[in-house]
Amino acid sequence: MYDRILLSTDGTVASDEATTHALDLAAANGATLDVLYVVDENVVTAYSGDEYVDEAEGPEHGLEEVGEETVSEIAERASAAGVDCETALRHGQPAETIVAYADERDADVLVLGTKRRPEEYRTLLGSVTDRVLRLTTRPATVVKTEVSE
Repeated sequence: MYDRILLSTDGTVASDEATTHALDLAAANGATLDVLYVVDENVVTAYSGDEYVDEAEGPEHGLEEVGEETVSEIAERASAAGVDCETALRHGQPAETIVAYADERDADVLVLGTKRRPEEYRTLLGSVTDRVLRLTTRPATVVKTEVSE
């Protein structure tokens, strides 16, 4: 049914359950799992950088480090499960970058994690997952995670 599955991850608890689901789905279908981590340009540009002497010390470096560790850990889990896995780290607006990457890779389905939050929270802040669902024309599976407030 699926040949290529895209898992977008941010390394948070909401992504953990989505990762498990994506790995199970890829294993069941003999599919390749693409794992994408997006370095959010809004976060990078929100800092003045005054406290950083060297560019390698800035927020972008830290986010890239987290992203590389996150996709590497998922790739190890995929290997242990016998799932072919390809990883990527991109910079940009998360939702738009995820949708563009899914199109580039011709993903059959997107797997996204989200935290189950009160309606008031989502109304005020929204979420990357909500925006991806509005932007993509591809099938998507959303794995919800309960969080305590």
